[in-house]
Amino acid sequence: MLTTTRPRTTGDTRRIAVSTTELRQLGTTTPDPDTARLLLATRVSKRLLLLRTFLDAVPRPGESADHWALLEAAERAAPEAVREVLHHPAVGSWAEETLRRLRASRPDAPPDLGYFGAMAAAAALRAGLDFSVRLRSGGRLLALPSLGALRRERPGVLTVTAESWRQPPADCQALPLHRLAGTTVTLDDLDPYRAPRPFGRVRPARRLTAQGRAQWDRRFTGAMALLDRVDPARAEEIRTLLSCVVPLARTSRSAGATAPATPGSVLLRPRARLDLAAALVHEVAHGKLAALSDLVRLHTAGPEPHYRVPWRPDRRPFEGLLHGTYAHAALAGWWRRAAHAGVDGASARHAHYGRQVTAVLPVLVGSRHLTPEGHEFVGALADHGARIRSRNTEEGRQ
Repeated sequence: MLTTTRPRTTGDTRRIAVSTTELRQLGTTTPDPDTARLLLATRVSKRLLLLRTFLDAVPRPGESADHWALLEAAERAAPEAVREVLHHPAVGSWAEETLRRLRASRPDAPPDLGYFGAMAAAAALRAGLDFSVRLRSGGRLLALPSLGALRRERPGVLTVTAESWRQPPADCQALPLHRLAGTTVTLDDLDPYRAPRPFGRVRPARRLTAQGRAQWDRRFTGAMALLDRVDPARAEEIRTLLSCVVPLARTSRSAGATAPATPGSVLLRPRARLDLAAALVHEVAHGKLAALSDLVRLHTAGPEPHYRVPWRPDRRPFEGLLHGTYAHAALAGWWRRAAHAGVDGASARHAHYGRQVTAVLPVLVGSRHLTPEGHEFVGALADHGARIRSRNTEEGRQ
């Protein structure tokens, strides 16, 4: 909920309590509607807190205060429409990057305050307001978060009005974001903040062709249909937690990624439906743990890469060890269900991921860096792994 003139939201992830039962439930990697709602509430709270902090950090609010007023007006008219804009995953990446630049004594680039105005314009457009706002972007694309972008013939100031999206000016073209067929999931190949910059080995794809978007429709629909058949609870969890897919460029050195700064979004290459289903399970698990880490401190380890893991050649920090183990445990569970459903090759994949998780769990369980909450979480993860191994052994004897 927005407030008047200057934001005074009560969004604070520290005020969302996590019970031991919820912590252990999340540790099992097993889908659960109650914990999914908890993680969604965490994301909403964090986003409101980020926006409040942004407004407080702007040295001379000026236009930003006007843009906030436009956001408030839009929310009064259509609160759900504004929610879609504020919680579009790319907004989180922009907010974190902009706050970093505002706080830096010598920022590497000026803070992008204009994007906040674009958020306000997108909210006003979604709410159907009669408005006019002048916006500037550095390139030819003016991103409108959750809607798409206006592409102009040349950079500069653009006046956005209530008609700009339906009937763009003569020198503009409206480029809407694609919604994957039969879903509420957006395919974001436009927003400049769709992936944090820089972000490891990841490179998001540029604007897809119509053929590229149709390919994503087919593959995503196929992957979700497979998830519905094999593991309906996990399919429902993905629908609850996933709002955006960012397609990766073919030159990206990673085939998939999840960024804590863009909750609700996964970065993926298009793949065959079986591999895409597994990738969704893997990346959504990363997103779940990232959201939980905003609520609860699970460990006190630093960023030093001390740990060997079987799924990567380089050493990993403790955070990477924890994230990788959690995501691979979710994959092991998914492939076990796929094997029971008769999916070709699933048994071998389940055994592969099960071995990887088994190899590193003792390191996690015995770590001196775990907090009490971390011990509960990792203990649940280890107990869940032991149950799966026990069932597998029993089934192997039959």
